[in-house]
Amino acid sequence: MRFAEAVERIERATSLADLGGESAYRAYAKAVHPDAVSANDSATATRAFATLSRLYRERRRVAITGDIADLVVDGDNLNKVPRDPADSDLMEAEAAALTKLQEQGDPKYRPYAPRLRDSYLHEDHERKRRRINTIERLVGFVALDQVKSQLDPRDVAWMWRRLLVGLGWAHRAGVIHGAVLEEHVLVHPEQHGLALVDWCYSGERVKAIVARRRGAYPPEVLKEKTAGPATDIYMATGLMTRLMKDPPKPLQRFADGCSYDKPRMRPQDAWRLLHEFDEVLHSLYGPRTFRPFTI
Repeated sequence: MRFAEAVERIERATSLADLGGESAYRAYAKAVHPDAVSANDSATATRAFATLSRLYRERRRVAITGDIADLVVDGDNLNKVPRDPADSDLMEAEAAALTKLQEQGDPKYRPYAPRLRDSYLHEDHERKRRRINTIERLVGFVALDQVKSQLDPRDVAWMWRRLLVGLGWAHRAGVIHGAVLEEHVLVHPEQHGLALVDWCYSGERVKAIVARRRGAYPPEVLKEKTAGPATDIYMATGLMTRLMKDPPKPLQRFADGCSYDKPRMRPQDAWRLLHEFDEVLHSLYGPRTFRPFTI
């Protein structure tokens, strides 16, 4: 896009939608960025870039306020915007994790995480730069922090099974989630679907935790700032047991075996653990049947 053309369109626009919406923002920002033009055009570029930034700010509609970022609806996508520019490294970690899942994960299990549509740097009117991730919006899904009362263990069972499948898929691709918590696990009540979101805490070296959920983390995260497959299994187990009302003793024993302080004493393979879990469920409830579920 030519500089003069971009400036003219920005000056005429009354909203970002006039320029083509969020998807067109990057092209305009690149065309009128003050660092990308000659000295003669610098003042014009500065004004146009400031106008473009204002249009961007005004079009935001925050759908969800997350731990470190606001999620802005953009059609079928969510734009994840860190409130603090210093958290851009966490956005980079999420982009890297989702990219690795898309490129190296078994496509059969693709629905267990949203797709990364784009990841780019945005510079605001104060010239602060933020890494923004554009992520697939999962329609019909609800975060487990919306569950306000404990559930029948049979309802938790299908969530637990799918959570182990999703974690096993990620681990086989070499990706650790790092924060398997209520707000980061979404379920589709009608279809019994499940997806893991908010991969910005991923990696074997822990850069940040969700402070209000500190008690849900295992010792290796809090003391050594390390994470591995056993970390995800520990946190998944804690989440599922918090959801359950009066867990049967066999399920409680299963959970206890996944919750040792030392990670080497816990299961390391989520898919192998799933087979053990299925044996426990079969001994308790017999053959699997579909249970309608609503939140």
